[in-house]
Amino acid sequence: MSEDTIYALSSGRLPAAIAIVRISGPRARFGLETFDVKLPKPRKAAYAVLRDPDSRETLDEGLALWFPAPASETGEDVVELHVHGGRAIVAAIFRVLEKIPEFRPAEAGEFTRRGLLNGKLDLTAVESLGDLVVAETEAQRRQAMAQFRGALSKKVERWRERLMEAMARIEAAIDFSDESDVPTNLLESAKTIARELITEIEPVLADGLRGERLREGFTVAIAGAPNVGKSTLLNRLAEREVAIVSPIPGTTRDVIEVALDLKGVPVNLIDTAGIREAKDPIEAEGVRRAQARAKEADLVLWLVENAESGERANSAREWIVQSKADLIDSDSQRRLKDKGLLFVSAKTGIGIDHLIERLSQVAEKLGGEPALVTHARQRHALADAVARLHAALEIENSTTREELFAEELRLAGRALGRITGKHDIEDVLGEIFKNFCIGK
Repeated sequence: MSEDTIYALSSGRLPAAIAIVRISGPRARFGLETFDVKLPKPRKAAYAVLRDPDSRETLDEGLALWFPAPASETGEDVVELHVHGGRAIVAAIFRVLEKIPEFRPAEAGEFTRRGLLNGKLDLTAVESLGDLVVAETEAQRRQAMAQFRGALSKKVERWRERLMEAMARIEAAIDFSDESDVPTNLLESAKTIARELITEIEPVLADGLRGERLREGFTVAIAGAPNVGKSTLLNRLAEREVAIVSPIPGTTRDVIEVALDLKGVPVNLIDTAGIREAKDPIEAEGVRRAQARAKEADLVLWLVENAESGERANSAREWIVQSKADLIDSDSQRRLKDKGLLFVSAKTGIGIDHLIERLSQVAEKLGGEPALVTHARQRHALADAVARLHAALEIENSTTREELFAEELRLAGRALGRITGKHDIEDVLGEIFKNFCIGK
């Protein structure tokens, strides 16, 4: 544990109804007693009158909680002061704490960092804690909570244990091949475990980056030629005036982005400049940005004024949408519907509900069961582990094949360990002696 005792405001921005001041470190108890507050029972809130140690003036009345190490969020002694959320009150408490030797303000994320270093959290829990704080939709919250409760780390730990078992077999084959109680088919059994791990991990990676897309938001770009109603549609879907609407071509020159919540899934809706040959350098830059954002988007709504002209989508991620549907007759609308084409009138609302329903269906698929992989770091580590396992299985017969196989497994284990923050060779030794009774 650190020699410093740290403190910080752990609740929302001031002023507020309640403010929580958290103190963590070896002198947390002394910090509480400095306010002339008696130490409460562990994990029990107690009424507390906080007094200035110099003037004996009452600073505030509130609650005090005591979490002795290691049963605390940081793994250290922790004190929480629940006081009224006025700026002057919190400032007065901080003035007292900053005078105590070996006390200092906490750095950004330092409470969580200490929890990680003291074994209270692993790296995936730390990442999910950050995701929980910034979650804006129900699907984001569910995904972050699943990660915080160990959806990925439990699987990784199980994979890692299997890998340790395979490594233990190889190490036994290398170092204890002369022992009578060591089986002779250890390499093949280790290969079997490696194949099983590949079979389990590869489908997790082949999820279309669903976890990352849910964290960052599903991006839908509205694109098309000038004056087809892109900005009007954006305003209609956002239910407010976000973009300027004008009959003058080239009005929208930069990307306009709006955040929506569809079925609990975050959707980033983007209005782009009209796609055309632009002579104005500013409009040309807007067109370039529009094309770039449309290329990066998860889905493109390509607006046209005549969907029956034969124009077709370039890919599954592009939907052809007939705009200004209020200007076509009911027979034309029926033909479009029979062909499965979308048509909308952002001005009157025709087809808007159907478009939202279609978008919601896509969003629901993204926001279904929480994804296991939610960060690029996790994905890269898993991909590295799979690559090492494949490399191990591709080793040709040689006098050093066991050593080479063992090294690839070790590197795969390090890759898995990077996900949760564990790298411990002692786990391998434990498996060897537990399973094979070496030296009996």
